[in-house]
Amino acid sequence: MASVSDIGTTAIEQGVLAAVRSVLGPAESMIPLHEPELTGNEAAYVKDCIDTGWVSSVGAYVDRIEHDLAAFAGVGHAVATANGTAALHICAILAGVEPGDEVLMPTLTFVATANAVSYAGAVPHFVDSEEATLGVDASAIENHLRGTAEIQGGVCVNRGTGARIRALIVMHAFGHPADLDALAAVCERWNLILIEDAAESLGSSYHGRHTGNVGKVSALSFNGNKVMTTGGGGAILTNDPVLARRAKHLTTTARVPHRWNFVHDEIGYNYRLPNLNAALGCAQIERLPDMLARKRRLAERYDAAFADVPDVRFLVEPAGSRSNYWLNTVVLDAAQADQHDVVLAALNDANYMSRPVWTLMHRLPMYANCPRGDLRTAESLASRVINIPSSPKLAD
Repeated sequence: MASVSDIGTTAIEQGVLAAVRSVLGPAESMIPLHEPELTGNEAAYVKDCIDTGWVSSVGAYVDRIEHDLAAFAGVGHAVATANGTAALHICAILAGVEPGDEVLMPTLTFVATANAVSYAGAVPHFVDSEEATLGVDASAIENHLRGTAEIQGGVCVNRGTGARIRALIVMHAFGHPADLDALAAVCERWNLILIEDAAESLGSSYHGRHTGNVGKVSALSFNGNKVMTTGGGGAILTNDPVLARRAKHLTTTARVPHRWNFVHDEIGYNYRLPNLNAALGCAQIERLPDMLARKRRLAERYDAAFADVPDVRFLVEPAGSRSNYWLNTVVLDAAQADQHDVVLAALNDANYMSRPVWTLMHRLPMYANCPRGDLRTAESLASRVINIPSSPKLAD
């Protein structure tokens, strides 16, 4: 097969655009990257909240969505929160992260991952990702820790800063599960707590288990562009009943239950999900299997369409895992990184909303001086990754 250099500098632009057009057809107006689908009981459930007056942070739909999420994900407990960032913040606290600690996390992630750790007074410590899944690279972390850290009295300590490295946050990029077994093994060797940032992976599974089951605690997001939405919202997942009770306590301002008195026994957070939003989510989760099935059909069509496009690969689920294909993703070959913005411009000009991966965390001004390992793979990926339209209705 000819390379791009053989057939002209615009070949990759033309190939990507042709592949997307073959799946979605011509676009007379902008096709969003991922839009919510509200065609079930959403209106009826929200109207029920209005009719009954239960619109705030308590109500039957809050209890119901927590039950339904736990059942869907196969975890012991789910605690609904106002958004995914709030869920991550509480996850950090539940993992024992304290001010001054360092928390390992990918530099290739959404800013909420780093912000949540900062809210806890801790310091993000950035590590590399792997080419195959875009998830955290277990081998890279192991090599980095051998050169940077040591175990002192059962605690992982950064030799350079003297800070305790308390946890590792693993983010499942665009819904594709990271290599959780390998990452859990790294955490065991280095006495780290594993937290799953599963904000993008509702409906994804790793070796038969839904994401969120390997980490001590995990976080989901239900933003408007996620697989299912509550408008805004998120949830904490855990199999530990003690941590689940503490999560609910912390997210409800740490108020001690009483018929009328307002007593709070520690610093808490007003992070609960309103009943109105939970009602929307309850209707969404009823339709979640169907939306996931249609997203999978769309991904299969993209995979076939990109099979013969040179110097581009469509990102598929890792072996042994099942992805929700939240955002369909193509990755340009390293030699074609200079075509990244050209391809993005062509897609958006043709009304196929597309975007690059997030700005890497260590390139943001507030995190530029944080500790970090060798990030060469993430830096390369940032110049080559493109997300393309992924709404479930596009499969129809």
